[in-house]
Amino acid sequence: MSEKTLFFELFQPFAQYRNPFTFYYAQTYPLPPKSTIIGMLQNACDDWYGNKYGIDNWWNLKLSVHGGFESVFWNYQGLIKGDVELKNDGKLWNQNFHLYGEGIKSQRTPVYQQELFNGHLYIFVKGDVTLIEKIKVALERPYKVLSLGRSEDVVFIKEIKEITPYKAINVEGDIKLKYPTYILKENLPISKMRYPVYSIPVKVIFKNDGVHIKHKSVITKETEREVEFGRVIYTGYDYNLILKEGKNIHCEFYKLKDKEDKEIRIAKEGWI
Repeated sequence: MSEKTLFFELFQPFAQYRNPFTFYYAQTYPLPPKSTIIGMLQNACDDWYGNKYGIDNWWNLKLSVHGGFESVFWNYQGLIKGDVELKNDGKLWNQNFHLYGEGIKSQRTPVYQQELFNGHLYIFVKGDVTLIEKIKVALERPYKVLSLGRSEDVVFIKEIKEITPYKAINVEGDIKLKYPTYILKENLPISKMRYPVYSIPVKVIFKNDGVHIKHKSVITKETEREVEFGRVIYTGYDYNLILKEGKNIHCEFYKLKDKEDKEIRIAKEGWI
């Protein structure tokens, strides 16, 4: 199968990529996980459930995400517990109480949400030529407002282009990484594990009776959300990956602009 690599740069004013392993507060991942980015691309292509281009083609895409946010803050919110239903009286109900209006209302759960502010993201997507071309067209001329994470977390696309590495070599000693990124932890030959480790969702499929759904209308309370997680390290800004003696990692070098500080290096394990 022939492949292409697409690069796009995003600006995102606010974001919250919910870490499902936090309960008493809503922690955000520092960068969007693979499943979140794939969801945005499926939305852009109007192919949420893989009917047009194939569910396997979507999840076989390899992603590498780089960049970060200017600051982190905490937001105190009252979230609605349980399912919201529209009943015959034309009003919204939740847990047998009115969602809005006078009298006793449905229960809200006050919770702290960790949120990100002013994000600059550099995303690489590698995969099937036909699908990459469809994604490129959809991002160049989006027919709807695009979001990454929550529906209110809109993104602004600054640049889109097909890209190839100007250099690909096996690197020994250390790898200098300018921008924060995720790197798959398994079998990573680094000498000191001094990085935060996360389990991020890398694949999400909705199923009814073991068969992936093909339309939103068939989602019910019994629909299963099948999630596959991958263990990654998060590198932070201007980090060095110190390799074990005698070990090397295949690394690709991409020049985004003429300036040297816009070079991004992707280790083999950086493709998720």
